[in-house]
Amino acid sequence: MRDRRRVRHPAPPGLADAGALGRRPRVTVVGGGIAGLAAATGLAERGVAVELVERDDRLGGRVAGWPAWLPDGTAVAMSRGFHAFFRQYYNLRMLLRRTDPELRRLVPVDDYPLVDAEGRWDGFRGLPRTPPWNALAFALRSPTFGWRDLLRLDARAALPLAAVRVPETYALLDEVDAETFLRRINFPPAARHLAFEVFSRSFFAPPREMSAAELAVMFHLYFLGSAEGLVFDVPADTFPVALWDPLAGYLDARGVRIRTGVTVTGVEPLPAGFRLHTRSGSSDVDGVVLAADVAGLRRIVAGSPGLGTPEWRAAVADLRTAPPFLVRRLWLADPVAAGRPAFLGTGGRPPLDNVSVLDRFEASAARWARRTGGSVVELHAYAAQGSPEEVAGGMLRRLHEVYPETAGARVVGELSEWRADCPLFGLGDFARRPRVRTPVDGVVLAGDGVRVDLPVALMERAATTGWHAANCLLARWGLAGHTLHTVPTRGLLEPLHRLLTRSATSRRRPGSTQPPLHGGR
Repeated sequence: MRDRRRVRHPAPPGLADAGALGRRPRVTVVGGGIAGLAAATGLAERGVAVELVERDDRLGGRVAGWPAWLPDGTAVAMSRGFHAFFRQYYNLRMLLRRTDPELRRLVPVDDYPLVDAEGRWDGFRGLPRTPPWNALAFALRSPTFGWRDLLRLDARAALPLAAVRVPETYALLDEVDAETFLRRINFPPAARHLAFEVFSRSFFAPPREMSAAELAVMFHLYFLGSAEGLVFDVPADTFPVALWDPLAGYLDARGVRIRTGVTVTGVEPLPAGFRLHTRSGSSDVDGVVLAADVAGLRRIVAGSPGLGTPEWRAAVADLRTAPPFLVRRLWLADPVAAGRPAFLGTGGRPPLDNVSVLDRFEASAARWARRTGGSVVELHAYAAQGSPEEVAGGMLRRLHEVYPETAGARVVGELSEWRADCPLFGLGDFARRPRVRTPVDGVVLAGDGVRVDLPVALMERAATTGWHAANCLLARWGLAGHTLHTVPTRGLLEPLHRLLTRSATSRRRPGSTQPPLHGGR
């Protein structure tokens, strides 16, 4: 939290502990990912009786980890892949500090280099922290961006990147796809592939399917709205060891009952409270946090015919998931060259999007590498096209291109995860997306697919909605909430926002067939 411009969102006032109410409210949190864990923490710390139920047999959601075995019987760890813990993820870090106050179980990755199909490299090491000099320095030292490119930019079309205003930017740009928006700016194609496309695909969708508003807010969150920088931290060991096992112990010490392997089938409103139905029974509670993934939330609401309004139920049913992605983890008999970065983003090399050398930072992988003399490498393909087998083969060929020494390395073992359960931030989705508060007093939503009118994304959106969901229920019972922090909600050139809005509005005059500059598909 080095950025002096970060915004503090004060907690709702109230009683410090539910014990002062005479009877402690009972809440079930459905979902043991980041959002559910944040909600459970926020409620339990105010003395609410919390039960957390998770469909899988582990905590962490899409940041979970689990044991696996190589063909020779060696025990190893597997997950859904690498995650970057950026310094501006204030609310996620607030959750992790509950068991790791100094965040010593996170270690920094000193650079985040990018390489494109022509072999041009970019990186973030040594950039100034203060906006806008960070973005300007990155652009001017990039091999794909020069002074002439800067002069060719359409400054007026590019203004939304520096004039971000959350949530108003969504009304301005959510109907435009990211690819079209970047073309309007006249952003150099090579730079577009090397920089913006790498980041847009980290939202699990290709630029032509991703909202330009999400792209603008992302640019604000990581660049022009934050002085925290783009260098990030990663867990020093597997996700369970570094993150979730300690947090489970923290919650257990505060009376939270954690049940894994439990599938919730519906929520039934009662005259006073709710009846939560699972495949093995039911229980009555005073409040519910639905922190399931998109498919899980749709299924639970579909199985709860008396819950919410028709409009709200339709919004939940309309939530979409992004195209599939593939994570392929390889245990190689030979080491990756010493000079290789721990994490590499790739542009223009489909289907490969990034490479992680896990033994550079994860203790479990490092122990295996020291013992065998090999290395542990992880490959990601976002918005994958083709069969899992085709994508896996393509990723391996691309790995051999960027790290040629791996071509001759024997594969000791490999594990893959093919998933399609991440939310899609598509065109026009923001206005339709359900919010944390629902039409039902006592039922709230949380998760990275839930709308929250703050400049957050990915894991930080999950954590923020989890804390916010807890605050909504705590306020219902007169209990104190938890203060949140974000990067500024307005960009450096935010005073120009009204000009942009007027421009977009004037172009929507009746009878016009011309799409607005900052709107339309």
